Amino acid sequence: MSVELPSRSSLSARLFPKKPGRYWEIDLLRGTAVLMMVLYHLLFDLNFYGIMPVQVDAGFWRYFALTTASLFVLLAGVSVTISAARAEENSGAAWPYRRLVRHGLTVLSCGLLITLATSLYLGDLAILFGILHLIGVSILLSPLFLRFKHLNLLFGLLCIWAGQVVAGISGPLWLLWAGIHPVDFGSVDYTPLLPWFGVILIGLWCGRVLYPGGRRGFRPLPAAPRLAEPVLLVGRHSLIVYLVHQPILVGILMVITWS
Repeated sequence: MSVELPSRSSLSARLFPKKPGRYWEIDLLRGTAVLMMVLYHLLFDLNFYGIMPVQVDAGFWRYFALTTASLFVLLAGVSVTISAARAEENSGAAWPYRRLVRHGLTVLSCGLLITLATSLYLGDLAILFGILHLIGVSILLSPLFLRFKHLNLLFGLLCIWAGQVVAGISGPLWLLWAGIHPVDFGSVDYTPLLPWFGVILIGLWCGRVLYPGGRRGFRPLPAAPRLAEPVLLVGRHSLIVYLVHQPILVGILMVITWS
């Protein structure tokens, strides 16, 4: 009796089922941002461990990192508006943002786990307020701003401007979230609310303009190209990839350097 093995595509679908109502163009952009992040972190690790000198904190790679983070954070804002619009449509009289708050707390909890792990491993360079802290807190704050539309663009630009102002101010560690920190502070990932919450707010504005009511406000797109499926898969599971990619990279580099 012959046994028919499941195809690679069907096995992938079982292991990583697609949630209905997702927009593939957002998953594609998010997956691209995550892969850019993995590449940058690989180069950072190569330089950090002295395996290969790469100037990751200046020049091209510095702008590459800023572009990656900006795209990732912008898409978080866009996704918030889509989720909120659908929640408002389906909640009736109940407060519609409970699921949004749960998601924000989940992302923030993951950020705190990264703080714990990097504190044990990196010491003074630990991640105290990185990109997951930013996104988690921003999702929790977003219900206060969802009522606005074009004003979020203005608020976002003001936040970015304020970030440039506070960047030159030193202060106690508890103001880290606002972009103010001690002179001797250092971290391998520092993404404070000022200026980065401004990017979230611009994402809220983009989401309201491009996806009004949680639906595409532009001409329907064709189906996602099959060649893009690996990137789409990464985009659909970006949080998991974010959490596991650095331990995997560091583990691989340790094996290479020890061999």
